[in-house]
Amino acid sequence: MNAPFAKMNGIGNRITVLDMRGAETRLDASQARAIAADPRTEFDQLMVIEPPKSAGTDAFMTIFNTDGSLSGACGNGTRCVALVLNRESGREAIKLETSAGLLDVRARNADAITVDMGEPRFGWAEIPLAVPFEDTRAIDLSFGPVDAPILSRPSAANIGNPHVIYWVEDVEAIDLGRIGPILERDPMFPERANISIAEVTSDHSITLRVWERGAGLTLACGSAACATAVSAARLGKTGRIVDVRLPGGVLNIEWRADNHILMTGAAEFEHEGVIALGQGNLGDEIRIDVAPDTVARRA
Repeated sequence: MNAPFAKMNGIGNRITVLDMRGAETRLDASQARAIAADPRTEFDQLMVIEPPKSAGTDAFMTIFNTDGSLSGACGNGTRCVALVLNRESGREAIKLETSAGLLDVRARNADAITVDMGEPRFGWAEIPLAVPFEDTRAIDLSFGPVDAPILSRPSAANIGNPHVIYWVEDVEAIDLGRIGPILERDPMFPERANISIAEVTSDHSITLRVWERGAGLTLACGSAACATAVSAARLGKTGRIVDVRLPGGVLNIEWRADNHILMTGAAEFEHEGVIALGQGNLGDEIRIDVAPDTVARRA
């Protein structure tokens, strides 16, 4: 079968959106890894659009990481999917569903797409952590020498995925590419975790770098930006509305009084095409065709 795809990015976060609404079968981890391995469709997250499962929703999204593992949330990818569906329907208001719940999105234009990321979860078992912590604003998890750790006392939260945020004075001084994969698989995290290092630059701005579980270093991670913003507010480091600056760009995060998190940012088309999926088992049966007139086309 043939499935249309759009290669996109959300402030640098590499996203491939694959429309499987007409498919009789579902994508699996091996196929996702094969799609990630091709430079024309490589991704940090693969957003698979599937038929809606719940009444009143526009689509269900299955989210794959680069290594074929599943994710419960991807804010940047959700903006990309919303832009695809906005172009298809012409509607600004879009309701999407993932394994983590429902997401309301408003796609005003390609530069201003707002996702209601839902409510953060802070309980140690909800994140989840392997060890009980009464207060997850600062958990006991250091990295480096016992008497002089490089990182210590991170905040933890779940925004569809487990997130841990270390507060540092200079994000560029930390070798996150070396530290990230070690902490991602620390025994503290039974489902692994996204590892962030955050530098608070004012009461309304944060600089952030992220190691994503299953994907590695990324230019942007929307759920990590949300987790960082709410954790900073919990600690009194910032207010409830902040600009989070990532290597790929800026996301505006608002933690509303009703406990919902709004994330606003851009999404961009790069090129489009068709992926032919074989009926057997798998990677070597995938063929990718890119439509040449869609390269670097903005919505």
